Amino acid sequence: MSNFSGFYKLSLEQRLAILKKELSLSDDELILLKNSGSLSLESANTMIENTIGAIHLPLGLAMNFKINGTEKIIPMAIEEPSVIAGASKAAKLCLPDGFTASADPSIMIGQIQLVNVKNPKKAIETLNAKRDEILVLAKKLTESLTKYGGGVQNFKMKLIETNRGEMIIVYFYVNVADAMGANTINTFLEKISPTIAEYTQSEVRLRILSNLATKRMVRAKAVWKKEIIGEETIEKFLDAYEFALNDVYRCATHNKGIMNGIDAVVLATGNDWRAVEAGAHAYAATKEQRKGYTSLTHYEKDEYGDLVGSIELPLAIATVGGAINTLPTAKLALKILGAKSSQDLAMAIACAGLANNFAAMYALSTTGIQEGHMKLHARKNEIKG
Repeated sequence: MSNFSGFYKLSLEQRLAILKKELSLSDDELILLKNSGSLSLESANTMIENTIGAIHLPLGLAMNFKINGTEKIIPMAIEEPSVIAGASKAAKLCLPDGFTASADPSIMIGQIQLVNVKNPKKAIETLNAKRDEILVLAKKLTESLTKYGGGVQNFKMKLIETNRGEMIIVYFYVNVADAMGANTINTFLEKISPTIAEYTQSEVRLRILSNLATKRMVRAKAVWKKEIIGEETIEKFLDAYEFALNDVYRCATHNKGIMNGIDAVVLATGNDWRAVEAGAHAYAATKEQRKGYTSLTHYEKDEYGDLVGSIELPLAIATVGGAINTLPTAKLALKILGAKSSQDLAMAIACAGLANNFAAMYALSTTGIQEGHMKLHARKNEIKG
């Protein structure tokens, strides 16, 4: 690959010229790469390294959602045919009440790893004694968040035993307002870590945000009435749910169905779906101190015999900053959704995840997943033909 040496230093046109020559790309193939849609190639070139174009996914709208009494249209970016249809059907079947949802304040966790601690017990005592001083410094270092109601809230320490000896992990809790918070927190941790190291007589290793955002939880709930979906269907549905609870192979696919809806909204709104996936699956593996990986959703019958579904998971998402400031369609998706804050967006995402999980379970429990799925595939193939 010597002809690609220094590829990152070249202009877009120079990169495309090399691709055409070295990989025998046609003029039509170069046109495909240059078609970046609403995202200009110039903007794309500032977002990542070695840019050669942009990739496209269908952007659609899930309908029939009512969240906390307000009708919502939820934008979803995804290539799988049945996801938007499934979400829309699930949302329609729980009307007129729809979904209720809530979201915690946007508190993210940042971690500082301390190694070669001379006296771990004394180090922790010192940090506790210096708590007020550390918090004053921490708030000064996060002043940019203060005007948005954010900033460092508190911190705690954890002593861990490892094959490399004892280590202290310092957890900082930071309210990042409507941002995702990764860059802000990582910058803050790097700035405050010399002070932490001095107080503890230790060496600093990692200074990094955690994607397991357990202080930034979101919850959603809906009721599907027996008069609408049928008592027999509810019984079959609950049998399917128990399968997911008691078999990890099924549970992986069960939670994937949830993430179909969640990732699609996260992607449509310019958020980091990898961070969301990491947090969701880590939480599923530690949820309620259960042994092993479990469902992100919960289903049961209420006193009326109706099916009650709920979801709870950590969601680190944003309505400002990052790719959202660069991607025109992300801003438009947030406008369509009417998300005024990161909590608004988080609640919509959780409802989409619950809806898609219900839709998949409903189909599996009745007609089977393939009937509706393959109809949409067939329609796609007809259009292509």
